[in-house]
Amino acid sequence: MKKPGLTFYRGAAIMVVVIFLGLQISSPPIENPPVTSEIAVPAEVKQILERACYDCHSNEAKVEWFDKIAPASFLVGHDIEEARSRFNFSEWDKNPAGVQELLLWQMVNAIEQGKMPLKRYQLAHPGGKVSESELAVLKKYVNTLPGRHKVDTALIVAQTSSIEKVSAQKTPVSLNGIPYSEDYKNWKIISVTDKFDGGSMRIVYGNDIMVKAIEKRELPFPDGARIVKVVWGKQAEDKDGNVLPGNFQNAQFMIKDSKKYSTTEGWGFAKFDGLDLKPAGKTILFEQTCANCHRLLAPENDFVFNIPTK
Repeated sequence: MKKPGLTFYRGAAIMVVVIFLGLQISSPPIENPPVTSEIAVPAEVKQILERACYDCHSNEAKVEWFDKIAPASFLVGHDIEEARSRFNFSEWDKNPAGVQELLLWQMVNAIEQGKMPLKRYQLAHPGGKVSESELAVLKKYVNTLPGRHKVDTALIVAQTSSIEKVSAQKTPVSLNGIPYSEDYKNWKIISVTDKFDGGSMRIVYGNDIMVKAIEKRELPFPDGARIVKVVWGKQAEDKDGNVLPGNFQNAQFMIKDSKKYSTTEGWGFAKFDGLDLKPAGKTILFEQTCANCHRLLAPENDFVFNIPTK
């Protein structure tokens, strides 16, 4: 006579095997599309990128046998798809030169903060970890990029009147409908930053709603909160060790409206470049470039950088 308990466990084991095999059949294939435009960087930089980044951020992913076993394969496929959508070293020329520099700075900052490569990737691929010496190599390289040295003292003198003249003639409007406004000049300064980035100095302004939310440590930030980050280049350090702002680079706007901007984590993004305040982006997809950077570096802070919420 068969024991009821034994029959149950045998049936359960068969069911687990069937489900496991079904997952293997339905597991999404991880494909490598053709390489259309490889990133051009020095050999020592390329070597680091290939080892630590290419498995997700390129069309040359080297998938290990254990990456192909479901259910892990579903997560691997998702991570690769998501990474390629943010930036792809095998389709690098799809990004304008300015965006390429921005992505490289984003990558270096993410590595320095321990957010790239992903922790779960490093657990399965310990060789993908970036060492301190390798991070130094990447930092040294990005410091040679043209955007690191955008200081034109002739423009510094004229920048204030030029910006006011442009904004008075015609209000620049971002592709997503956010207009440039100088209202932020009457707002409270909530942060001043000078971190390891593209050689810039920044002042962050917040409207009353944002300031009150920060004071109350309110996260997520309420609808109506607005932030403007104004960015200048840096002049060379003088003999006394002082570093002064260089030429005006851009003004970056973030507006909280959880319904209107639901596809970009509830924030509307706009960026106005140069003395003519040219709206950034060639298509509305520029918003996702902004959002992806904020998703990567500040998810615990309602996707906002440089704000004292703790």
